[in-house]
Amino acid sequence: MTTIEFETSLSDEEAAVRDTAHRFAEEVLRPVGRALDKMPDPEAVVAPDSPLWDVFARYRKLGVRDLDDTQSALEPSDRARVQSLVSEEMGWGDAGLAISLGVSQFPRTLARLSGNPELIERFGGDEVIGCWPITEPDHGSDQLIYAGRMHEMPGRPNCVARRDGGDYVIEGQKSAWVSNGTIATAAALFCAVQDSDGRISGPAAFLVPLEEPGVRRGAPLDKIGQRALNQGEIFFDQVRIPASYLVLPPELGPWSADSVLANANAGMGATFVGVARAALEMAVEYAKERVQGGTAIIGHQSVRARLFRMYRLTQAARALSRHTLVHNSATMPADIALAIASKVTATETAFEVASMALQIFGGNGLTRAYPVEKLLRDARASMIEDGCNEVLGIMAAGRL
Repeated sequence: MTTIEFETSLSDEEAAVRDTAHRFAEEVLRPVGRALDKMPDPEAVVAPDSPLWDVFARYRKLGVRDLDDTQSALEPSDRARVQSLVSEEMGWGDAGLAISLGVSQFPRTLARLSGNPELIERFGGDEVIGCWPITEPDHGSDQLIYAGRMHEMPGRPNCVARRDGGDYVIEGQKSAWVSNGTIATAAALFCAVQDSDGRISGPAAFLVPLEEPGVRRGAPLDKIGQRALNQGEIFFDQVRIPASYLVLPPELGPWSADSVLANANAGMGATFVGVARAALEMAVEYAKERVQGGTAIIGHQSVRARLFRMYRLTQAARALSRHTLVHNSATMPADIALAIASKVTATETAFEVASMALQIFGGNGLTRAYPVEKLLRDARASMIEDGCNEVLGIMAAGRL
């Protein structure tokens, strides 16, 4: 496989982490991601005999799954650079699996943020698979637009927590787009809170064990792209949790929503730089092999011009992604407009570069015998998930 060298100034330690992540992406994520993508039934992706579970098991042993722990000696900016390297390699391997593995850490991160030893022990174990339920059937982008002022959101929230003595009781539904929704063992749940007078505020962030009575899952979602990423709705029917499982109260709603969205968008940016790079490398390799007009098509000027455009776009997206992660590692609160710019730029770059790569493959690119069409489908999904790009752009413009 052709590998285009993008890095010019990695330390020995950074290069070692990058190489470890690349081997995992090449040997585990890419082949398993392709195998899961070809399964016609999304239930098979999460079946007990699915290779998905081996991915989770091997990821836990990798040593890079939680940079705050494994790289604790690093300065924040250095940690951000390592995060950028790892996320890009994961996206290069398989975007859907990269997102699934990243989201699986959300409850662990939220528990650590709480500083509560009980929560850290309960939700910080290796066996925990997390999810991040935020969007709702009636409130997708509304959850972003009205963060911190959910009382102004049109219609009643679909999922609400109310205080009952020393507990919170959660009632309602999160949408079918919850990543890891039908397989997660714990949730970093963002939902509205209702006070004793019936007033709505939030969002608040709760840690919720998903084996509790009253939790029910929908069927895994059947999608055109990122088919290795399990997604599905979660229903809460009078689910009771201790009040101590509230980590970020409603009054921190604007900060918590912005912080999580900024981190998620920055991670998406780095991940889909990896997708763009994968498409570019596949196109270069194919152009060297495919002969038309008596010569390999990489000798044709039109192909060379297209490859250079792909290279230029990918380099630019990477520069913005890397800058975003490093800048926000030392900024409080995180610059959400910058994080959104990274996500939108990288995902649209991944889609454009994958589309140009498919054009280089010609008719072969339209068949499932070649992996480039999967990159196009995966990239297309990225422009909607974690906030559709148009709404994110409007939201970012309001922060300028």
